[in-house]
Amino acid sequence: MSQPENKLSHYHPLIVEGMGAYDQRDPLGVAQQVCRQLTRHWARQPPTKPLILLTQGDPLSAKGISAITPLVAEHFGIPRGLIYLDEHIADYHWRDADRSNVLLALPYSAMAQYLEHSQNGIVARIASLIDRHIEEKNVTRRALEKPPLPDYFRDFALLQEVTKAACSYRCGEITIAHTNEDIAEFSVTHFYTIGLALELIDPADMVPFDTAVTEPRHSSDAGLE
Repeated sequence: MSQPENKLSHYHPLIVEGMGAYDQRDPLGVAQQVCRQLTRHWARQPPTKPLILLTQGDPLSAKGISAITPLVAEHFGIPRGLIYLDEHIADYHWRDADRSNVLLALPYSAMAQYLEHSQNGIVARIASLIDRHIEEKNVTRRALEKPPLPDYFRDFALLQEVTKAACSYRCGEITIAHTNEDIAEFSVTHFYTIGLALELIDPADMVPFDTAVTEPRHSSDAGLE
């Protein structure tokens, strides 16, 4: 295996999932809440390896997940990694991804290979369940007189679920945080239920975005330091 592939297993991956550039909330406020939740989570369940925040190819934007994740990484002083779709799947994905402060980058195919080592045929099972969920969502969308989900949803749902499952297997530990309390039904993030259904992800490794436990804001909370 190449050096980047060996390197991943030395880390505890942090994956933050949420809306893209269409998220109109203040990224700093969202990142503050994510960091509070992560701090609580790790106090109860501390990582045993150095942290790395893995992103999944989102282009740099002033709003949404690609604006939030750098703030989270900066707050905890941790490096970032990138998992991207292979060129034959989406030739623009590596090209457009935010690669600032990225310590290592791995293609989707490498993550799929990792996962197959853990359970032969598991990637096909994930893909089959994603296809079923897409069909169900499209039935709902037709009833709402909405167009079907774009074709690329399948690729990005696979990237999301295979990455998390492979990291959990390869690294032996993982943390998955959400940037929303209510995950939109027709978002890629909503496919997170697949990893749970297949028992590839431990619910105890998931950190919800729970504003009900937001602490009172003090002057020292103006930034993430």
